[in-house]
Amino acid sequence: MRILLAVDGSKHCLAAVDSLVAHADWYRTRPEVELVTVHLPIPSVGVSKAQAQKYYEEEGQTRLAAAKKKLDAAGIRYAAHALIGPVAETLVKHAKDSGCDLIFIGTRGMTATANALLGSTSTKVLHLSPIPVLLVK
Repeated sequence: MRILLAVDGSKHCLAAVDSLVAHADWYRTRPEVELVTVHLPIPSVGVSKAQAQKYYEEEGQTRLAAAKKKLDAAGIRYAAHALIGPVAETLVKHAKDSGCDLIFIGTRGMTATANALLGSTSTKVLHLSPIPVLLVK
């Protein structure tokens, strides 16, 4: 089974990582994980493409680090990706493109204020995705 595991570095996304690790034995074979973080594009005014790319890579690695550590400790294989774009849409597109069978996502991330104004990312993924979504609280 291929699972997209969405992370943003928050404690809520780490709950999703912990849940996946705790329930890895639910699957016939060890799940293959697409470990994904998505960064919204930054305004490009006064920033070179190289500077922006370096920023995305550093932020991506920071957001992925704790999840990688937990998955490594559990012996779960993963491919880590730091993507750029609208978060929910990018997660769903990556899940489809990589042949995922399930999307694991925490219900609250680092954007609590934005969630109150715009709706949560997890809710948007749930509505956009043709792939089953497991929300972890």
